[in-house]
Amino acid sequence: MTRKYFGTDGVRGKVGQLPITPDFVMRLGYAAGKVLASARRNRAERPAVLIGKDTRVSGYMLESALEAGLSAAGVDVLLVGPMPTPAVAYLTRALRLSAGIVISASHNPYDDNGVKFFSGDGTKLPDATENAIERELGEPLKCMASSRLGKARRIDDAAGRYTEFCKGTFPPHLHLRGMRIVVDCANGAAYHIAPHVFHELGADVETIGTRPDGFNINDRVGATSPQALQAAVKRHKADLGIALDGDGDRLVMVDAGGRLYDGDQLLYVIARHRKQVRELEGGVVGTLMTNLALEHAFAKLRIPFARARVGDRYVLEMLARRRWQLGGENSGHIVCLDQHTTGDAIISALQVLRALTENKATLTMAAGALTLYPQVLVNVPVKNQADPLAHPAVKRAVAEAQADLDGSGRVLLRASGTEPVIRVMVEGRNADRIERWAERIAASVRRAACG
Repeated sequence: MTRKYFGTDGVRGKVGQLPITPDFVMRLGYAAGKVLASARRNRAERPAVLIGKDTRVSGYMLESALEAGLSAAGVDVLLVGPMPTPAVAYLTRALRLSAGIVISASHNPYDDNGVKFFSGDGTKLPDATENAIERELGEPLKCMASSRLGKARRIDDAAGRYTEFCKGTFPPHLHLRGMRIVVDCANGAAYHIAPHVFHELGADVETIGTRPDGFNINDRVGATSPQALQAAVKRHKADLGIALDGDGDRLVMVDAGGRLYDGDQLLYVIARHRKQVRELEGGVVGTLMTNLALEHAFAKLRIPFARARVGDRYVLEMLARRRWQLGGENSGHIVCLDQHTTGDAIISALQVLRALTENKATLTMAAGALTLYPQVLVNVPVKNQADPLAHPAVKRAVAEAQADLDGSGRVLLRASGTEPVIRVMVEGRNADRIERWAERIAASVRRAACG
């Protein structure tokens, strides 16, 4: 089925433009409610859905629209207010609900927003269910009889429940006493949770990005703008820094010297430690964008490694197929399936801190054995309907680059799933060489795109 609204991570767009409008989101809520109601096992029991959101000002409007649509379909609604995406996944499962909904555009600016769904098991909705919702969107919006309308109520202890869940993923015999940590919450959904988790485990916590106003989410703070964290770690003379994105599922970290560590490096720290303590089940899943140096490092450690398509959804799918537990993206989405059903920045940070604590190591020491290869990414705009990746000149340029790199580097071309560009990525040991090849391949794509 060709999807019109659902992407790889729900429905997303600019607020006020289709599909992120109040009328469409109400219809989306109604369509989701109808699908969930038809799928319930116990026909006598009304389905119930939990709604969480990040701190964008548009969240109020979209929350009300979703609530109205779900209620019209006969679905009860539980509201938790600002809550990280992985918290919604956890609470949906813990409360045995039909589904969970997150209103968020993750690391995007405040004037974007989106709606994504979790199943009752706390996992991403199966494709079949999303396709069913798409089909239902084509039907007229009706309304249940008054006696069958859904009700709404708020859960007041949601933040506390999730805080305890996160703390429970850190070994009880360990603590963070004596460690000074700067936590950057990106003025997003974890602003009232993440600092408490690390503080209650014993750390001396300094915070930035914990004063959301509806407009400043991801604005010069958070995982996508780590400069503020780097400066704060130095200013506070902290041992390390932790940065989340707006919905709390993406993580980067900073060492005492202000050096930044991305998802590949943090995944390495976690995987190597699990190998050491014999807790690594199978291997590790990365993506097509995972740095080649990480693959080589895992080979030396005899850790199996596989690449999925870009997107945490595909990492999760490959982990399930291989029955592995650990995977992630260089962007900072890290999945530890032995701890949670989805990627969780707080829990991932705790896995890194466990490795540091048990090895009595700093972040610099733990990640120092992995030196990432230089990587050049060029985005080439594409205006026409032609496929430049199939052009003979583009294929020839890629083949020449691969022959020249001869196993010491890698070339990846892919069409963006979110904007009309072709992403040209070249990586390898020699920075000058990969930069030349990236520009040469990008030039061939530009010429092919122009016809």
